[in-house]
Amino acid sequence: MPDIIRKPLKYTTAFVRHNAVLCIAAVLAVITCFIIPPDKEYPGYFDFKTLTCLFCTLAVVCALKNIRFFTIIARTIVKKSGTLRTAVMTLIFITFFGSMLIANDMALLTFLPLGYYVLSAAKKEEYMAYTFILQNIAANLGGMLTPFGNPQNLFLYTKFNIPTVEFMEIMLIPFLASTAMILICCMLIKKESIVLADENTEKFPPLRASFYLLLFALSIIIVFRVIPYWIGLIVIFISLMIADRKAIAKVDYSLLGTFACMFVFAGNMSRIGFIQNILSGLLQKSTLICSTLSCQVISNVPSAVLLSQFTDNYADLLRGVNIGGTGTLIASLASLITFREYTSRNPGKTASYVAKFSLINFIFLFVLMFICYAL
Repeated sequence: MPDIIRKPLKYTTAFVRHNAVLCIAAVLAVITCFIIPPDKEYPGYFDFKTLTCLFCTLAVVCALKNIRFFTIIARTIVKKSGTLRTAVMTLIFITFFGSMLIANDMALLTFLPLGYYVLSAAKKEEYMAYTFILQNIAANLGGMLTPFGNPQNLFLYTKFNIPTVEFMEIMLIPFLASTAMILICCMLIKKESIVLADENTEKFPPLRASFYLLLFALSIIIVFRVIPYWIGLIVIFISLMIADRKAIAKVDYSLLGTFACMFVFAGNMSRIGFIQNILSGLLQKSTLICSTLSCQVISNVPSAVLLSQFTDNYADLLRGVNIGGTGTLIASLASLITFREYTSRNPGKTASYVAKFSLINFIFLFVLMFICYAL
């Protein structure tokens, strides 16, 4: 095959592999554009506040990551663990609580490499798959308690204008159940001594870290509607353009693009009569089950955007698209990140990883569905 064809094909394949959800969302948006041609209603599809809040949060987190803020703190905590069980539990719960602040995908990109480092240094690679899977579940479920913990939370919180206290009340029981289940899984790990050498003494710059933390606080204030989102966007964008332009460049634009494409897809779908009747009917029967199962097929972010057009039952929709992040590999973008990180570091173990991943994730999914259905 000539280079003029092989190289573009190689780059295209790599892009699709690393941005599968974005590509699927784009294809769906384009298809529906042929059914509902672009018109004056299209601008109304886009939730610019959600996109702005997401951009601001991701940009500031990237800036903090660039100074290794989260990695240095997490590594310091893990090195004090003493036993394998405590070390793995620390990794998992750092990911769990970290996802509340920096979103699930960023938590995994930050803490999965730390998990690899800890288990490799301790010569306990046999626990790699189990640890990665639990970190993945922790990232998906830990972020459910806060409006900015998962991208779909931020969207639903904004779209339905959910009061913050009510939001946390809706997600409290699934959150506590998830915490208990993850803790039980951690108890299955052997409690044997390990020693992790203090090979890295790097420290993050305190002034820059303090500045970025102030910007992070500002991004949270925007989410909680304390100040207009466009003011926060201007302040954060200009600040990072001056302090760290690389943070702006490293924002997960594929996630923002996925939202934009899904806004078009969902907006068009809501204008197709028979689709509206079908989805409205299914959601009336059980919003929780419908949204949870939808995640298994088209992932949790697209499910939240699409189904929000056809129901006002935001409580069950919110629960469904959060617990629905467990289950299949495509139920959450975070799961694809974990899969890519594990297989790149452990070639030849893809089949065994998928088997373990599916078993553990579906156990979590069924238990959480039963708990949420009983509410």
